[in-house]
Amino acid sequence: MKQVALFKKGPPAVPGVNRALAPAAPVERSERTYGTLRLKDGRWELTAEPHVMIIAKRMFAQASGRSYKTIRLSHSPEVCRDLDWFLQRYPLEVQNELALREGADAHREQQTLVDKLLAGKLAPAEVKLALPPRDYQRVAAQMLMGVKRMILGDDLGVGKTVSAICPLVMGNTTPALIVTMTHLVAQWRRELERFAPDLLVHVLGKATPYDYTRGERHPDVLLSTYHKLDGWAETLTRVVRYVVFDECQELRSGPAQEDEEGGTGSRKGSKKCSAAAHLSKHAEYVLGLSATPFYNRGGELFWVMDAIKPGALGTREEFKKAHCTGAEPKISLKEPDAFGCMMRDAGLMLRRTREDVGQQMPPVTVVPHIVQSDHRVFEDVASHAAELARLVLDKSAARQEKFKASADLDQMLRQATGLAKAPYVADFVEMLLSDDEPVVLFGWHKAVYKVWRERLERFKPWFYTGDETPKQKDEAVKAFITGETKLLVLSLRSGAGVDGLQQVCATCVFGELDWSPGVHDQCTGRIDRPGQKRRVVSYYLVSESGS
Repeated sequence: MKQVALFKKGPPAVPGVNRALAPAAPVERSERTYGTLRLKDGRWELTAEPHVMIIAKRMFAQASGRSYKTIRLSHSPEVCRDLDWFLQRYPLEVQNELALREGADAHREQQTLVDKLLAGKLAPAEVKLALPPRDYQRVAAQMLMGVKRMILGDDLGVGKTVSAICPLVMGNTTPALIVTMTHLVAQWRRELERFAPDLLVHVLGKATPYDYTRGERHPDVLLSTYHKLDGWAETLTRVVRYVVFDECQELRSGPAQEDEEGGTGSRKGSKKCSAAAHLSKHAEYVLGLSATPFYNRGGELFWVMDAIKPGALGTREEFKKAHCTGAEPKISLKEPDAFGCMMRDAGLMLRRTREDVGQQMPPVTVVPHIVQSDHRVFEDVASHAAELARLVLDKSAARQEKFKASADLDQMLRQATGLAKAPYVADFVEMLLSDDEPVVLFGWHKAVYKVWRERLERFKPWFYTGDETPKQKDEAVKAFITGETKLLVLSLRSGAGVDGLQQVCATCVFGELDWSPGVHDQCTGRIDRPGQKRRVVSYYLVSESGS
């Protein structure tokens, strides 16, 4: 590729000749090139004259390579488009011109599709479900069919489940795999039977492969939990065409094996994330669902996106250089809003609020409320806590030893705080229940649940925590919806995606707090969703003592 935007002056004016009617002077293109560009081992290598390299380094913030002799960039449609644009100003000798052109064209086509869909200039395809999907749900499905891999981050309650079901009947997407949380498997099955009853659905019952067809036709949809992925990944890569990762923030820890540039030992990763990434590479369509695709720092979003669309954000090092601040493992996005716009324009994420889709609901009323706490609980753990604190501050202690002591201290103080205020939280909830107001109470520690169970026994509470089986959790939700109980106790990190609570409840109480605000949003979203007819009130019960 040898092209430049350098033009020579036209011929001198000729007396008596109208220049407007004279033939245009031929454009001569300079044959000069400033360096080379080649594709090597899946990455672009750019080598050019010093002043061009300075500009390239400034433009491609994610580029790796410390010297100004060569920079390396991941091979992706977005990078190809940027390089194609860079070549218009600084022509280079391109050794893999076809790959560059195909990547740039793919990015143009994808961006055009996204722009038209979001602007309402392209009508989404009709989707034949038993219950007709809403227009914005068809838009999400159409966008997935075009870009093939993306995150759907619509607000809690907007209807991401239906958006994920739509592609199942749009052709060439089955067999499909839906991966979700253990407590949501039954709910997904109900939704599939409700919207697409003609599809054959099978729930994977074991963590290791078995013959699930039993001589019959292959299921259209397989339902699995995240903890079964590692055992099934290799088998399912030969089968599934479409993968849905529900509550995709579960992939935020990244794969168990670090990549070449990220091998710093700063994180452990997980086998389920490795299995998810392996499945994703072999599927044609991949969709991640979550209103909170990362819980804490923006750096988590890299692993979620990389599992859904490998290489979309470059390598971990490129992502950090271009978009992040801080050091591993606590890296955050420098400009979250700008990064979100980039993800949307690239077709990597679609996020709509309730206002965007015409389902505006009154905002949640947040009420912080101070309750008393029993100081005797803190006295019981004071001596041990002091020992752990001294170890954390001891400069001569081993790093691993200090890290464990810090975690133990945090856990001890959190539980002590929950226990110290547990009786007073129960009194507050009892006041609400006495007014015949159904309540969802959120907590974390088993010892705290025990206090609540004893003090609120007359209200016959049902529990949805880590101790119940999926069947028991399903029964707890039904008991609350049918009015068998007015009190449902949920663990802060259980029940993501549970639907139906909004039919009977508009009050939630946080008896214990999570250290991640994203978890609180998820909890509130279990009753603040379509079908809620009242203003939701969230009470955050905090004490002046403890953690």
